[in-house]
Amino acid sequence: MRAYERFIKYAVLDTQSCEDANKVPSTEKQFRLAELLKKELEALGLERVEMSENAYVYAYLPASEGMENEPAIGLIAHLDTATDFSGTNVRPLIHEGYNGRDISLGFSGLVLSAREFPDLKDALGHKLITSDGTTLLGADDKAGIAEIITACERIIEEKLPHCALALCFTPDEEIGHGAELLDLERLGADFAYTLDGDAVNELSYETFNAASAKLEIKGVNVHPGSAKNIMVNASLVAMEINSMLPEEEIPAETEGYEGFFHLMSIQGSVEKASMEYIIRDHDAGNLARRCQLIKGAAELMNYKYGDDTVSIEIKSQYRNMAEVLTDRMDIVERAKAAIEKAGLKPVLRPIRGGTDGAQLSFRGLPCPNLGTGGFGFHGPYEHITAENMDKAVEIILNIAACGR
Repeated sequence: MRAYERFIKYAVLDTQSCEDANKVPSTEKQFRLAELLKKELEALGLERVEMSENAYVYAYLPASEGMENEPAIGLIAHLDTATDFSGTNVRPLIHEGYNGRDISLGFSGLVLSAREFPDLKDALGHKLITSDGTTLLGADDKAGIAEIITACERIIEEKLPHCALALCFTPDEEIGHGAELLDLERLGADFAYTLDGDAVNELSYETFNAASAKLEIKGVNVHPGSAKNIMVNASLVAMEINSMLPEEEIPAETEGYEGFFHLMSIQGSVEKASMEYIIRDHDAGNLARRCQLIKGAAELMNYKYGDDTVSIEIKSQYRNMAEVLTDRMDIVERAKAAIEKAGLKPVLRPIRGGTDGAQLSFRGLPCPNLGTGGFGFHGPYEHITAENMDKAVEIILNIAACGR
């Protein structure tokens, strides 16, 4: 079975996580995919196949003869899909022999265009897979799962030489909890790779440092006809706070190593308002300065309108895994060699986000990130090609072969 065929089978299952839940997994529906994967891995003949009570799926493929002394390599991908856009009733569409033209996404009225997604210029002639425009596709990260399992299937069927492979498929990565309950002893890997990126030749060992900020704003609501020197409009205070942040330091205006403030939600009336931000920077010192800037804005509003006008809660979310991986560049070099062997030029690119690998690296399991071949994640324009998925499988096989 090719990886894209396996992926389509997974994509139709709704596995969205939920930010507000206080359990792992955050949604029961993630168990459906976890149970399916457990059965597949058992049918393929992998060992130590288990599903934990929290929907973590583990499996182990022992090293082939003569490769027992090679390190055991972990391969990790996540079950859940993003909360930003609907993941219910996903209907994957296959576009054979992509010709470079705009593609209508079902009857949604949306169009996938190479002008907006430059990666499509490299997909000419490929079997392109999209959603119908009413949902995300789920290649983040069901494509990663499909590629890992397909690589194991090929190793077994073709009797390819390989080191020991330790697999884990995690829940709740999209809400930052995917690596929290991963049992490193049960996994049994010396180091690992997540398959959770986009371009298939991409390799990342740097992530953002990340924090979140929640602000609650209290207003003073009186009749507007007698509001002079009395009314405090909470919604206007919220707008004032946002205006104090650098207007060009938002996701739509930044790239590469540039950090940002991202206003995720804002709700308000005269009486009360709330705001939620995520704050990102590859440099830990810059992240701290960003957090201080938004905190200072809140303090200024309290000075201006009264001590209890604005309350703010800032939480650290994850750290840049480069702090760990710069001391383990041998792992990065191994992946670079595997990408080159697949006939591609490796592109080392910082992740403008997070990954299970960040948390795992700080827990003692060094874990760079590899691409899946998908693009446009977290929205209706998500897409991937069968050929890029095949390349991702080839890269996994090259890593497992340890240069042989």
